[in-house]
Amino acid sequence: MRDRPGRRRLLAGATAVVLTLAAAPAAQAAPRAESARTAGSLVLIGGALDEDNTEVYGEIIERAGGSRARIGVLTAASVPESQDPHADDPDRCSNSACNGAYYADLFEKHGAADAQWIPVDLDHIAAADSDAVVDQVESMTGFFFGGGDQYRYVTTLLHGERHTDSKVLAAIRARLADGAVVAGTSAGAQIAAGPDMVTGGDSYQALRDGSAPGYFDDPTRLGYLPRGGFGFLRSGLVDTHTGAYGREGRALRLAADTGHDRVYALQENSALVVDAPGTRDETMTVLGANGVGILDLRDARTRTAPAGWSVTGARYTHLTDGDRYDARRWTARPAGDKQPLIPRGTAPVPANDDGFYSPDNPAGVPYSFLTTARALATARYQRTATATTYESAPRFTVTFTEQPGFSAWTSDGTTAQTLLGLRVDTAPR
Repeated sequence: MRDRPGRRRLLAGATAVVLTLAAAPAAQAAPRAESARTAGSLVLIGGALDEDNTEVYGEIIERAGGSRARIGVLTAASVPESQDPHADDPDRCSNSACNGAYYADLFEKHGAADAQWIPVDLDHIAAADSDAVVDQVESMTGFFFGGGDQYRYVTTLLHGERHTDSKVLAAIRARLADGAVVAGTSAGAQIAAGPDMVTGGDSYQALRDGSAPGYFDDPTRLGYLPRGGFGFLRSGLVDTHTGAYGREGRALRLAADTGHDRVYALQENSALVVDAPGTRDETMTVLGANGVGILDLRDARTRTAPAGWSVTGARYTHLTDGDRYDARRWTARPAGDKQPLIPRGTAPVPANDDGFYSPDNPAGVPYSFLTTARALATARYQRTATATTYESAPRFTVTFTEQPGFSAWTSDGTTAQTLLGLRVDTAPR
């Protein structure tokens, strides 16, 4: 897929750790609305969006006006044409202009009246303050941010160390407030985050070494931008490709390190639809079978001992197609076609020695963390299960526990699709 560059991030044009923009005190930034009221909505996709995902594409188009929808496509997270060795080959190209045309064509095939590339990228940074491009943006009823590397969106659509909106981003923000839909996949969803947006990292290294502000050439190192992304969604941190890349561990560590009590862990080819983002009425709906995880750290406690870092008392909720979530009340409502699951499994939960699907494990299996959680929910005689990291020195153990308040929901009577409030503890062993 064009928004899935692989488990290891490849960044053209970045050769050093970037700390200047990230580490500057937030108080020095020019004012920007922290919780501006909006009549619009967000559709945030965890990556690897299938071309034939009519549910998600259809939702974006419907919210943009249905048969009258005009979608502005932004792909500045991709490498620009000047850095793509296959720029002249339509079958092999993967640059901002090529990917913009790809998504514009897809939106029109799915029923949008019009879809156009918004020509802002690393080759055309000045276009972010072009009045002509602003006019183009203001004619759109919806926007779609493609995948790649979210830091390229920061460097193209925000003004450097000031971290203020370009004219194009300000126009998109105004359209969102007026009722437009803003969608994104992978990096295009990640950039919707507010303060402490993740810039990279793998789960094991995150648990072992912690996080640091900045953007690092080492793709395993957990980095973040204190000033964040565009701030369209501020009720929690955002992570993408979560189960497919085993990112639950890095999400837990980043939230704990930066003082956030919630993470929206987006899964591939599925979407979190957010109505009235940034308001007291912010509510969410999940589209797609892979769903969305929510990590709740309100009661979590962390400790650093000689053996390593640990977190206890976190809660894990996993929502699937049709489920709803009230961000202000921290409550989830399973879809109407689901009923409480009665666990009937008698076999023990299978051992899991790679709970975060390590890139170093050639036999690793995606969605490993979620698989163990679901297996526990179907086990009749078991209330606790564990998974360990593939790496050792130290080896971390994740303990899943069904405590009062936990429930699992199903639409077929046997499969644990939706999980609510499973306790998760992570500690070195």
